Amino acid sequence: MSGTARFAWATLCFNVAVVLWGAFVRATGSGAGCGNRWPDCGGSVLGTSVKAQTMIEFTHRITSGVALLMVVVLLLWCWRATSKGNWARYSAVLATALLANEALLGAALVLSGHVAQDQSGGRILFLGLHFGNTLLLLATLALTAAWLQSGRGKFTLIQKRTEVSAVVVGLLAVLAIGMTGTVAALTDTLFPATSLRASVLQDFSSTSPGLLHFRLVHPVLAVIAGIYVIWVVLKSSSRRICPSRASMVLVILLFTEIGIGLMNVLLLAPVWLQILHLLVADTIWISLVLASAALVLEYPSARSGRVAGASQGISEAQWVPMVQHQGLNLVGRQPCIGNKLET
Repeated sequence: MSGTARFAWATLCFNVAVVLWGAFVRATGSGAGCGNRWPDCGGSVLGTSVKAQTMIEFTHRITSGVALLMVVVLLLWCWRATSKGNWARYSAVLATALLANEALLGAALVLSGHVAQDQSGGRILFLGLHFGNTLLLLATLALTAAWLQSGRGKFTLIQKRTEVSAVVVGLLAVLAIGMTGTVAALTDTLFPATSLRASVLQDFSSTSPGLLHFRLVHPVLAVIAGIYVIWVVLKSSSRRICPSRASMVLVILLFTEIGIGLMNVLLLAPVWLQILHLLVADTIWISLVLASAALVLEYPSARSGRVAGASQGISEAQWVPMVQHQGLNLVGRQPCIGNKLET
């Protein structure tokens, strides 16, 4: 694996860590730790009397700055290491733009006062946009790393419009589920329940704030994500490829996420469980993006019949290097015993 690809994977992992710390900022009510100042804290992090919330928020800003620097370095390195027309270049550019937009959305949340105990519609809007942007950022970083690792970064869409449409709709649905999830997590922070019974009564009471009713949307929509994950796994397996270990891990992650979600409700959403819930969700999202790309992309040479399985997505021999990484074999597929890969 090239140094550029390794750095791309490292950049992705660091950004996931930054996202998790951002969730910790929200769960602990530390978003207002620096007041209405951005990007610095106005010197409030100095001295022995500094508040824990200030340090939590300031740490998030520092790590976000490091993440931005890493993505910029990745963009420049990728541009030098790849040739014209390589898709890794375009995804790196998009990742840089998305991270810059991420910073602007974060600044808007702070400067507009949409932090701490704010329950306004503006906060809901910005928070949803912020997390949607985050998921797109992780998707572009994952694709950049996979394409750099493959060494071949020029693709075309397969000729099956129905399948391509299903992938697009599926990913958009999962994106929307993630956005509703972050609103549900905010609701847990703003309206902490003292018992499971009180939590259920809050959700269904006609006098409760609209946010509490909106929290019910997330688990209902999560069913769509489950259906899409299973469809991707089955579709990949149907292409003369045995269900790989990574595909099985993806299914296990899905049911793990469902289990964590149920525990989140039963245990009244402790902070550590919210962070774990988000970590598994991010892992599933990254896996789905890579698996979906494997389903709908092919090398241009496949059109002329030089690659086995034309218009059937990237072939086994070509795709495996794109998705296997040390400790991060997300959607790699392995041939059935006794089957020979065509060349």
